Amino acid sequence: MAVTRFSRRYVTLLIHILGWGLLGYLLFFTPSFGSDIKLPTLFWVRQGIFFCMMIGVFYLNSQVLVPRLLIRDQTSRYLLALVGVILFVLFILGCLENWFNLPILMHQAFHPDGKGQPKYYGWIQPGVFTVLLVLGISTSITLLQKWQTDANLRLALEQAKTTSELSFLKAQINPHFFFNTLNNIYALTLLDIETAREALHRLSRMMRYVLYETQSGTTLLSKEVSFVSDYIQLMQLRLTDKVTVTLSSPSPIHDQPIAPMILLPFVENAFKHGVSALHPSRIHIAIQQQQNKLLLDVQNTLFMDKTPSLETGNGIGLTNTRRRLDLLYPDHYTLHIDEQTPAGEYHVHLSLDLV
Repeated sequence: MAVTRFSRRYVTLLIHILGWGLLGYLLFFTPSFGSDIKLPTLFWVRQGIFFCMMIGVFYLNSQVLVPRLLIRDQTSRYLLALVGVILFVLFILGCLENWFNLPILMHQAFHPDGKGQPKYYGWIQPGVFTVLLVLGISTSITLLQKWQTDANLRLALEQAKTTSELSFLKAQINPHFFFNTLNNIYALTLLDIETAREALHRLSRMMRYVLYETQSGTTLLSKEVSFVSDYIQLMQLRLTDKVTVTLSSPSPIHDQPIAPMILLPFVENAFKHGVSALHPSRIHIAIQQQQNKLLLDVQNTLFMDKTPSLETGNGIGLTNTRRRLDLLYPDHYTLHIDEQTPAGEYHVHLSLDLV
């Protein structure tokens, strides 16, 4: 960040030096370019004073008038100030013309024979044009810098808001998962201690994933799939023979970065709402990989008293996952939920571009 700021300052300084070099060239070299006429010394003194005045006008406008008047919507006062600046510059130029007697000296330089009449007030038109040009460039650059600063600030605020919102959403999803899982382990301790130990070991491995693999914002697809597989095996420990669970995943997996725990809520939702202790039920989870696209299909038996609704927010995990997808993969995912397929099942299809 510090290097970037230094580079910007260096580039800005270089642009200013080049700009003033160009103006100095126009003021000091163009008047005598291609001519053998020797202009009076006082003319160059006048040009030097005018050059310094233009530098003052530029920074007075960019550092004082534009920030304090124009940007604060005091346009009338700003325009009056510009008129005052222009009149002041013309007044100083007029005084220099008279004090240095430049009209006569310039006439003598261009007309050594003494013919014709000295031209007075010939400085007004080029003087006004130069002042207006300097003021226009100064105002444009200052407004452009202000626009860039505001745009960077808005971007930083949006990024901070997005980061904060993602952290909040992940914090909601993770406790939601662990709350259900700990309930399952608690139930296992009443039935089978060894199985409960196995479940705790698997849960500790999953917790390490959540704590260490999710901090950078992305993880490898293979680790995410392994995490989902661990979750499914953990849930299967407490299911009866009435529940059929199948998982198909790509083999081998072509590792690509993916948002951590983005798949879990869909799987968790199937176990939460698609399992019955009295009726046969089925959960089928299919993960496919097609180049840079990840496909997830989750199908589970539909029980009317447990039907989840993504839109009404009955499932915290699903609702927040859609929000996470909107933030992390805008325009790079499609999520289709069929709450009652012809086969009487609940079907979730996610297509995610891993870019």
